[in-house]
Amino acid sequence: MGDMLKPAALAGRFPGLAQRVHDAPLAYLDNAASTHMPREVIDAMQAYEERSRANIHRGVHTLSQRSTDAFEQARARLKTFLGADASHELVFTSGTTESLNLVAHGLSDGGLGEALLRPGDEIVVSLLEHHANLVPWQLAARRSGARLLLLRPDAQGRLHAADLARLLGPRTRVFALTAGANATGERPPYEELLALAAEAGALTVLDAAQAMSHEIPVLAQLSCDFLAFSGHKMYGPMGIGGLAGRRAALERLTPLRLGGDMVESVSETAPVFAGLPARLEGGTPNVAGAVGLAAAADFVDAVGRERIDAHVRSLRAHAAAGLSALDGITVLSPHAERSAIVSFVARDAHPHDLGTLLDAHGIAVRTGHHCAQPLLDALGTGPTTRASFAVYNSHEEAERLVDAVASALEILR
Repeated sequence: MGDMLKPAALAGRFPGLAQRVHDAPLAYLDNAASTHMPREVIDAMQAYEERSRANIHRGVHTLSQRSTDAFEQARARLKTFLGADASHELVFTSGTTESLNLVAHGLSDGGLGEALLRPGDEIVVSLLEHHANLVPWQLAARRSGARLLLLRPDAQGRLHAADLARLLGPRTRVFALTAGANATGERPPYEELLALAAEAGALTVLDAAQAMSHEIPVLAQLSCDFLAFSGHKMYGPMGIGGLAGRRAALERLTPLRLGGDMVESVSETAPVFAGLPARLEGGTPNVAGAVGLAAAADFVDAVGRERIDAHVRSLRAHAAAGLSALDGITVLSPHAERSAIVSFVARDAHPHDLGTLLDAHGIAVRTGHHCAQPLLDALGTGPTTRASFAVYNSHEEAERLVDAVASALEILR
């Protein structure tokens, strides 16, 4: 790995990892669901709460101004982190799910006049998606009368540009895609696919939730109108995330949350909405979360994006090789070298049973359909067991995973 990380030293900066589970050291391998937070993030949030807690924008007192400054500084930091340029804006949300709902609702709701999506239009969504990037589009199609078309993977779980080209047409209005399939670890060629859809005239949506901890997209280099992400998957707090994208695209969205701070004025009969980003941030925001999210971006850059990426890829390869060597184990997307996720099925062993036995060894994994049931149904795997790696995981933990799976299979068989 070149300049190798020292995960044991890094793990010491994560208070939540310093515990034992069932009298075994915790091996936390559920990072695709939520990563732990380093001390730097916890301290930044605590400092905000102790010194600056107040509502933003509407107060002239000192604490309100401090809070407003902290919130807007966090926005600026995250725009830099994402490689945004002057044509982009960042809206704070509760996370990826709200961000994607905001886009799907905002393009199909006619609250500001005529919605972008109309009867006969087409929405293309990949079948790699988490439910959060599928269900909102299903309802948007019903709401607007548009057709929902699915970009299907091949038998190995890969997406192909030629298949997307066949789906794109003059009525294509939206193309939605993940940067990393949370159920399989597949990393699609999203740069190429987004560019192809944009060239066809579609608005493009990228679910970057699984990329933000190790392979952060650079907005200015992508044909991407909307990018959604969550703090709790990139060493930040829960309940905070963002929708970043082109200002011209964000301005087309009907607001999802109506209320305080997203209006310029309100008469008895109608509102006048504020400009971006306020018009899409109705209500009191999670200011401490925004501060923590910016601190998480600082943490990632301090450790080094390339170092983190190389480390988690190495762990994934180690675990995938060890698991594949076990009798009756099938690893999904074994070719996905750029992933931090290894998802697998075991002959004659249910994932929930495997997960319970792994927990008895102090190993935390995720089991089930991973909110991606249509994908796993299409691949014919059913529910899976999923391990996912982060900066603080070690090769020793990858070995513990493989050994514990082998032990569990002996018990279950």
